[in-house]
Amino acid sequence: MTIRFMPAGGLRAVLCGVAGAWCVATHAASPLPSVSSDSPDAVAAPAPAAASAPELVSSSAHKLYEQARHQLVQVRTLLSGQGSQSSVGSGFFVGEGGLIITNYHVVSQVALQPQRYRLTYAGVDGRQGALELLAFDVAHDLAVVRPSEAGAAAIKGLAFRSRATPLDKGERIYSLGNPLDVGFAVVEGTYNGLVDRGFYPTVFFSGSLNPGMSGGPTLDEQGRVMGVNVATRLDGQQVSFLVPGDFAEDLLLRARKATPIKQAVYPEVTRQLMVHQDVLTKRFMAQPWRSAGHAHYRIPVPQETFMRCWGNSTQPDNKGLEFERSDCSMNQSVFINSSLYTGNLATRHEIYDGSKLGAWRFARQYSKSFRNEYFGGAGARTAAQCSERFVTNDGLPLRAVICLNAYKKLPGLYDMGVLVATLNDDTAGAQGRFDAKGVSFDNAMKLADFYLKGYGWIPTKKAEAESKRPSR
Repeated sequence: MTIRFMPAGGLRAVLCGVAGAWCVATHAASPLPSVSSDSPDAVAAPAPAAASAPELVSSSAHKLYEQARHQLVQVRTLLSGQGSQSSVGSGFFVGEGGLIITNYHVVSQVALQPQRYRLTYAGVDGRQGALELLAFDVAHDLAVVRPSEAGAAAIKGLAFRSRATPLDKGERIYSLGNPLDVGFAVVEGTYNGLVDRGFYPTVFFSGSLNPGMSGGPTLDEQGRVMGVNVATRLDGQQVSFLVPGDFAEDLLLRARKATPIKQAVYPEVTRQLMVHQDVLTKRFMAQPWRSAGHAHYRIPVPQETFMRCWGNSTQPDNKGLEFERSDCSMNQSVFINSSLYTGNLATRHEIYDGSKLGAWRFARQYSKSFRNEYFGGAGARTAAQCSERFVTNDGLPLRAVICLNAYKKLPGLYDMGVLVATLNDDTAGAQGRFDAKGVSFDNAMKLADFYLKGYGWIPTKKAEAESKRPSR
């Protein structure tokens, strides 16, 4: 997927449930107009002494805000040694027991570096206090936190909409949160069903989510939680995204008996990613490859069940190397921290025609294109370890390079890249690349083999006839 969403809290491309979007969180040291309130890049603007009245767009919005305002909170990540905000997002009390739902990306700094950060909350009515992290779900970008002070357990929270009564497309829904750290607000919008071709269900909300609203609730007309604010499209207008309330309700059940998390959560993140990548691998490999439509090359193109493909080609008046290109990628990635997104797949191929160049000039450009690839390394991953092999698949000779990058703090997970070039023609060829991020070694090898076997040679009808002619 080529889109980046804005976290309702920061200027980062995050897989907050949908690819191409930015999560909605706000972080320190970012210009106010461009931040979201739950990511670690939000602006540390002073919290209002009292909640300012939201901009009301209808009597329904006013009524629902008044009913839910006491369950709304701003979730703040502070540096441990001082009171400076590092990021801010939103959250809400739900059910019994004083538990608060928010996004994982809102609390990710505390989850991964508890010695450097701490969580606090501020309510519409001015109440404030410390928060404890109880549970999280990285795949769906959710977390459950709890006020540490006595008495919070008595707060009665919002209720979830029943799973047995799904919304109809076009129904009005209402998102609540604290955009850009300027005050609590309500945004009225429309339910438009689930995002097409998403790996996990994600609600398409026609409403203006802003940084800082990540983790806030979105309510139906009866004031029941039907989703959790998570991201918005920066290249669109009023195209925003919600995590379905069902996933938040499931996490809440797991969190009720959980003890506060005090250590860095890398082991649990690794466990959850292992489950995610296994499901992803099985679903992907259960789908047959589509045809690229070439007359001679069989090139693996993924189904668009949970991926999108885009194509382009050289201009009609091109006098040099001609090509057609296709890029396919998932709509969703998994947010780990502000610089690490994982758990997704992508493929690309280019078909070259160098008949106008001749064999020598074509070989030069074809080889240069194959070498001009980067397999990452540094930061959260080790440098790439690569191996090269020459194989023949269904009569088509191939040059293949397979590279792996290990995750430094997520043991057992790798980024895998496969680069392929056909070797059967002096002035034509096809090159492809397949990337799998955050997979186990075994699944990396399965996916690489699955990809390579997608290539093959399609004989011409004349060649087929010759092969079937009886020998004399």
